[in-house]
Amino acid sequence: MQAFMRASVLAAALLAAGQASAATCRDPAGFEKWLDDIGQEAVAQGISAEAVRQGLSGVTFDQSVIKKDRGQGVFKQSFEQFSGRMISPGRLRGGANQLKRHAATLARIEQRFGVPGPVLVAIWGLETDFGAVRGNLPVIRSVATLAYDCRRTEFFTGHLFDALRIVDKGDLSPAEMRGAWAGEMGQTQFMPSSYVKYAIDFDGDGRADLLRSPADVLASTANYLKGHGWVRGGDWAPGSQNFEAIRAWNKSQVYSRTIALYASKLAGGDTSAAASQ
Repeated sequence: MQAFMRASVLAAALLAAGQASAATCRDPAGFEKWLDDIGQEAVAQGISAEAVRQGLSGVTFDQSVIKKDRGQGVFKQSFEQFSGRMISPGRLRGGANQLKRHAATLARIEQRFGVPGPVLVAIWGLETDFGAVRGNLPVIRSVATLAYDCRRTEFFTGHLFDALRIVDKGDLSPAEMRGAWAGEMGQTQFMPSSYVKYAIDFDGDGRADLLRSPADVLASTANYLKGHGWVRGGDWAPGSQNFEAIRAWNKSQVYSRTIALYASKLAGGDTSAAASQ
C-alpha cells in the first residue's frame, strides 16, 4: 500500500511538472534582467542605443504567447480539405481583382525578380486576405518572450535583434510592429529576420513598409522567393524547383500545394472551387 502511495505521489508530481513545463520553462521573474542583457548585447552588435531603448521600453513577458506556442497541434487536414476551404470563390474573385488592380506593379516585379503575379497574389491572399487580417500583437514582445523561453531561444533571439534593426533602420516604429503571436508581421507575414534580409522599398518612398505598401509587400515576397531558388520562366507544380521555393516560404506540404493551386487558378482565370493537384 505504501509503495502504491509513493507511486501515486510520484505520478502526480510528474504530471504537475509536465503541466508546468507546458506553461513555461523559465521563471518569468528573470525576464527583466535578461532583457537588460539583451539590450546591451544589441548595442554591442551595432544597433543604436536609441533604437534599443525604443524597441525594448515597456516590453513584458507574455505568458499567452507561451501558451500558444505550446498549444500548436499537428496539421490534421488533408490537402483536399484545406485547399477546398482556403481557395474559396470569394478569395478567387479577390485575387483576380488584385491582379488587375496591381497589374503594372506586378509586371515590374516579374521583370526584376522573375516571379509571376499569380504566385505573389496567392501568397498575399492566403496569408492575410490581401492585408485585411494581419494580427495585432506587439511583435517585439512576442519574439522577446519566445527568445527568453528555452524551447527555441537561439532562433527567436535572432529575430529579436533583427526586430531592433528594423527600428534602427527606420522602416517601422515599435508601435507599428504588430502581427501574429510568433512575430510574423505585414501583409504576407514576414518574420523579423526575413524582413531585414528580403524587405525592399519598391514604391520609392525611402523605406520598406510591408504593412501599408502593396508594392513593397509584393516585391519583397518576390525577393524572398528568388532568394530561395525561384527560377524565372519555370512552373510551380509540386516537384519543381519553384515549388521548393514556395516550400521555403511555408514548409507544410499541404499549405505549399494550396499556394501552388491557388496561383494556378489565378493564372488561368479559374474561379471554380478548389480541385486536387
